[in-house]
Amino acid sequence: MTGSGGALPDFGDVAPMGCQGKIDIIFAISTEYPMKEYQPRLIAAFPEFAQALEEELGGFDLHILVTDSSFVWGMSDCSQCKDPDDCDPNGEPSQCGAKLDACDKTMGAGETFSSGIGSSGRRCELAGGRRYITDEEEDLVEAFTCLARVGYGVATPMPFDSILAALDHPLIESGIELNAPGGCNEGFFRDDALLLLVIIQDSYEYASLGGPYQWRKALYAVKGGDEDAVIALAITADNDLVPSLCAPDGPQGNTNRMRLFMEDQLKHGNMASICAPAYGQFFKDVAAQLAPLCDQFIPR
Repeated sequence: MTGSGGALPDFGDVAPMGCQGKIDIIFAISTEYPMKEYQPRLIAAFPEFAQALEEELGGFDLHILVTDSSFVWGMSDCSQCKDPDDCDPNGEPSQCGAKLDACDKTMGAGETFSSGIGSSGRRCELAGGRRYITDEEEDLVEAFTCLARVGYGVATPMPFDSILAALDHPLIESGIELNAPGGCNEGFFRDDALLLLVIIQDSYEYASLGGPYQWRKALYAVKGGDEDAVIALAITADNDLVPSLCAPDGPQGNTNRMRLFMEDQLKHGNMASICAPAYGQFFKDVAAQLAPLCDQFIPR
């Protein structure tokens, strides 16, 4: 199906081109302080995700961009890097003191130099000098581990502001084209790839501009209205459910906008509890959904 339910064009005996293993993935990772407990679970699950993609898709062509959903850089003093509890023990002082550029403080730009307590605390050097992972990376897991250690206690999560900015489709026009030649994310977003969003934050979604309907409309617009070209996973608080892993004593809090988006607005939306002891199965389930979507995909 495409758009709001229109039938696919008749290709006769010719099968759709498919995504040919091309998946553009955005990880929007919260830097709220409680993420100290949950970021390691995400990193631990990534090898299972990579293995599941290999099993489901065979060969794949990934672009993986990590954003901490902010436009700030929180390490005021690079001497923090001397403490292995705060920064990457494998980093070098020269990397810790790397010069910042405009992209380090641009909403939606790929995160390559995270800051603050618990972060990698150094510039993650990626193949080709990009701000996102590609198949040129020699060690996919090592590269993701560096990027995903965004730290905690830095900024209020605004995942949809960051995601839509990364796709050059913010709700409020910024005039910045991150995917254009010379842009921070140059070449990340591809018209002939499926789009996968992974959002992880321990709180309800409350800070992003707009709401579930606006996010849905904007995301489908970047894929030409194809509702089968966008899939998403939110690993987040489940305080609004009974039973709940995060609030076993009963439902707490207000309306969960993330649940409304994933379950009521997005055709291929998935919710998972951040309080689960491990996240590997969540990623395996998403990988299983990608294969049939890839087969039927029609690049625009």
